[in-house]
Amino acid sequence: MPDLSYRRRLLVLAICCMSLLLVSLDNTILNVALPSIRRDLGASVAGLQWTIDAYLVVLASLLLLSGSTADRIGRRRVFRAGLALFGAGSLLCSLAPSLGWLVAARIVQAVGGSMLNPVAMSIITNVFTEPRERARAIGAWGAVVGVSMAAGPVVGGLLVDSVGWRAIFWLNVPIAAAALVLTALFVPESRAPSPRRPDPLGQLCMIVMFGGLTYAIIEAPGHGWASPRVLGTAAAAVLALAVFARHAPRTREPVIDPRFFRSLPFSGAVLAAVSGFAALGAFLFLNNLYLQDVRGLSALHAGLYLLPMAALTLVAAPLSGRIVGARGPRLPLIVAGAAMLAGTVLLAGFDAETRDPLLFVSYVLFGLGFGALNAPITNTAVSGMPRAQAGVASAVASTSRQLGQALGVAVVGAVLTAGTAGGGGFVAAARPAYWIIAGCALAVLLVATITTGRRARASAERTAALLAPAEPKTPAVQR
Repeated sequence: MPDLSYRRRLLVLAICCMSLLLVSLDNTILNVALPSIRRDLGASVAGLQWTIDAYLVVLASLLLLSGSTADRIGRRRVFRAGLALFGAGSLLCSLAPSLGWLVAARIVQAVGGSMLNPVAMSIITNVFTEPRERARAIGAWGAVVGVSMAAGPVVGGLLVDSVGWRAIFWLNVPIAAAALVLTALFVPESRAPSPRRPDPLGQLCMIVMFGGLTYAIIEAPGHGWASPRVLGTAAAAVLALAVFARHAPRTREPVIDPRFFRSLPFSGAVLAAVSGFAALGAFLFLNNLYLQDVRGLSALHAGLYLLPMAALTLVAAPLSGRIVGARGPRLPLIVAGAAMLAGTVLLAGFDAETRDPLLFVSYVLFGLGFGALNAPITNTAVSGMPRAQAGVASAVASTSRQLGQALGVAVVGAVLTAGTAGGGGFVAAARPAYWIIAGCALAVLLVATITTGRRARASAERTAALLAPAEPKTPAVQR
């Protein structure tokens, strides 16, 4: 890769951040639009779940494949393909005449989205080679998530109330088109010197595992847990897991190396990502439906209600990153689990949704906890790993985030559907769902205490030696 001027490097960073903004805004805005989509397309709760989970499951399934493909055939080439697909999928979403077409278009979006964030991160790390500049670039990249969390509910509410839910997808098209042109002009091409080999069987197993499990959870309340459709997809997911467990140790470069999980910090990062993002997906899903369908708020007012949560996420995220750099991931993980747990318990056990002051306290606590979560997950995943494996470990953590969010929406949606099927009210039906979210937050808190001590560091060192005995390790910052 040719040496780039500082101004050119900043421009590349801005282009990559545009792709992250696309994907992050899309998720937060869509939650605000769910009640409008349900009214316009006559969707059930399960249908709303699929508008979110079809995207997340496909994204989680393809992140590792897209990253390794970009390393092999060219990062700029794959990044441009992702922008084109994401823009085309957004346009198709805006034109969808029915829920089925909307879900299909979301899948197109997800295929494009899988080529954006992991590839953009690879571009950034290759353009910013000086450690201090790279750290600042990654910090700016992470701040975009907080900006999207803060802006998404309000922007989504404005668009839904003024134009309609289809406008949330129109917004993506010009941004994707601009990023596509700028990428062609300013982003240099790069490839990995030793790209990972494809693992088609492992990739297929991941798709069947994630898709089958999510389908069984979402469709079980409507078809029954004993229906052949639900049992068949659940059995397919279990079979895919068994096949992968047998296949991975025999493959030189499996899509996910099972030996990674011998590291307690890595296993903890995966569990924290799944649990924490399951809590986030479920929390946003329930509260957007509650604020608009039960309280009767407009999409904009619902977005404003959620603004305290988004604002605390925006503030806490960079602070968490600084603490991780200075003291390690233990304290931010404890804060994340404890704050998310406290915010959810207010809703589950104290009827916080019936009183605005308590409701806002719940949102503030949850936003604080979620803001503290991201930085320690990434750090804990790569801590002690060989440098050659750090990128893969980080990508697995990203996959776990998407999978967790999909499972959170699937589980609480199923609980909500079951609770309201007999004529029960939304608030009563949501109570068990909030306790499930509280359980996810408690899991993050337990992970913080179990996977960040001396024993955990020792397991990470043993795993690093096993994976690459001759390679230097990335420095562990856990304390």
